[in-house]
Amino acid sequence: MSLNLTLSELLAEPLPVAAVIAAALRRAETDLSAEWRVQDAFRRSGLTEDLFNALVSPNPLTRLAAARLCGALRLSESVPWVEDLLRDPNPKVKEAAIRALGELGGRRAVEALIEAESSIAIYRLAIALSRAASDIDIESLMRQPKNEKVAIVTVLACGLRADELRVPPLLGIAQDRRWPQRVRVAACKSLGMIGDTSAMEGLGRLADADPVPAVKDAAGRAKQRLARTQVAP
Repeated sequence: MSLNLTLSELLAEPLPVAAVIAAALRRAETDLSAEWRVQDAFRRSGLTEDLFNALVSPNPLTRLAAARLCGALRLSESVPWVEDLLRDPNPKVKEAAIRALGELGGRRAVEALIEAESSIAIYRLAIALSRAASDIDIESLMRQPKNEKVAIVTVLACGLRADELRVPPLLGIAQDRRWPQRVRVAACKSLGMIGDTSAMEGLGRLADADPVPAVKDAAGRAKQRLARTQVAP
């Protein structure tokens, strides 16, 4: 199958086109062959190479649109070019690159996001990482974070992923005073986001007795959030 489209037609309406592609791939998530067929249709039409070339266009609108489409199509080959856009002088292009790397996923995309962490806001980076990282990536980053900000981002990504498997290590981080205060606070927030009520007892102890006010407050808020989850119909 090939597509009867031109690059200019794709780039003219990148948001609706990306939305349609993303929806189609979400439906195909349990069938990798279906994802491959969508991507192959673009390759056979010559559009994949055109999209890669568009990533280095002098026009920022073209770079933005190409990044959005490469992300939606999950074209892993585009990661090196999308990574370059993290340093783009146009903030909208940079934002499109962050989003695309989150959608592309894989070790190279995760490494690109972490390498650029100093220039990306914490919550924006956490959202992208929550989408891009595998369980192995998350485990590695939790064990050996690059710095305090990466530790915070990784912990928050666990919450955004509603990763119930991370509840025990997150409780351990929240309770361990060797971790920086902001990381412990982020761990409490993530436990609240995950919604696993098995964390209530540990959060309760922190809310009652932790000597750090910010951790004590974050634990109390997370416990309240879990309590609401417990009584919800």
